[in-house]
Amino acid sequence: MAVPPRPKPVEVPEDDPTLGLVQMLRPDGTLLEGVSPPNLQEEALLGLLRDMLRIRVLDQRMLARQRQGKIGFFGTVTGQEAMPAAAAAVLRPNEWVFPALRENAIMLARGFPLVQWIAQVYGNSLDVQKGRQQPSHHAGRAVNQVSWGSCMATQFPHAVGAAWAARLRGERGRAYLGFIGDGATSEPDFHTAMNFAGVFRPPVVLVSQNNHWAISVPVAKQTASRTIAVKAHAYGLPGVRVDGNDVLALVAVLGEALQRARDGGGPTFVEAVTYRIGAHSSSDDPRLYRSEEEVEAWRRKDPVERFERYLRRQGLLDDAGRRAMWEQLDEEVMAAIAEVEKAPPPERSTLVEDVYATPPWFLREQREELLRHPPAPKH
Repeated sequence: MAVPPRPKPVEVPEDDPTLGLVQMLRPDGTLLEGVSPPNLQEEALLGLLRDMLRIRVLDQRMLARQRQGKIGFFGTVTGQEAMPAAAAAVLRPNEWVFPALRENAIMLARGFPLVQWIAQVYGNSLDVQKGRQQPSHHAGRAVNQVSWGSCMATQFPHAVGAAWAARLRGERGRAYLGFIGDGATSEPDFHTAMNFAGVFRPPVVLVSQNNHWAISVPVAKQTASRTIAVKAHAYGLPGVRVDGNDVLALVAVLGEALQRARDGGGPTFVEAVTYRIGAHSSSDDPRLYRSEEEVEAWRRKDPVERFERYLRRQGLLDDAGRRAMWEQLDEEVMAAIAEVEKAPPPERSTLVEDVYATPPWFLREQREELLRHPPAPKH
């Protein structure tokens, strides 16, 4: 059967924000002409850098632990550190986050304890999830962050649903933030959530981090659209495409979209154009499907180094300050790892906790039976 010709795309003006790219910083750290960066004080600017560097330290240390056999799995963020730092900077404490794999560190920047965050990767007794979730599926009620699901795109309907529930309860002034990757735009949940958001207009911001690779599938094989952001038009949403390696542009775009949602202006769809420098996870070998030349080209757009150059030009950072920040973060991470690795596994009695508000008789009986028998010895 002959393949039918591809239909002509909907005409979108070339200056439409879904086709362009919102940027503020060049790779050398200079501001683009005519842009006004967010009005952030020195402490806030250095805080952004600190949050980004913490992610990079964690990537290095946790990946090493995985290679040593101390943890089973870890998903690195290297190359995409700008988004978690920017999102945390513009969210309010009472707002909820529905992350994908590479936004888990948002909760650290919002005050979640580092020890408990690392404990989730180990799944031991210090883990607030009691070892029940897969590694790198962080969640914390204390900072309003829901675990992502390995079933791609589920975060979007979850975020839209939570925002709609808030609307039904009559809440005002609170936004909800959901994330997916570029590959998840091929999933039914993406389209369901986008359509619902366009029709009912809940206070939600939906972000697709386009890091160019859904594990080994390039974005060119995900869609025939010119951009991912342009899909917003099909659902009646405002859309914007932003440089995901430019933390100041992200602060501006996310801040504006969240404020629009808080003010009753409805949802926004954001495409953040970035790149996954490392492997998809500790179980992946990206050398099998992409070239080193491509990776090196994106290394030159490194979000951390770009922002460091900006701070240096502003007189807010020098070699000594940068070195001190890295060393302090590394000490904090290593101390937290040491504490986590001393902790025992979760108590066996916790197996039936958090299933019901009050455990029914059969779960109580099963727990009593379990505790009558000592645990198997370690070999």
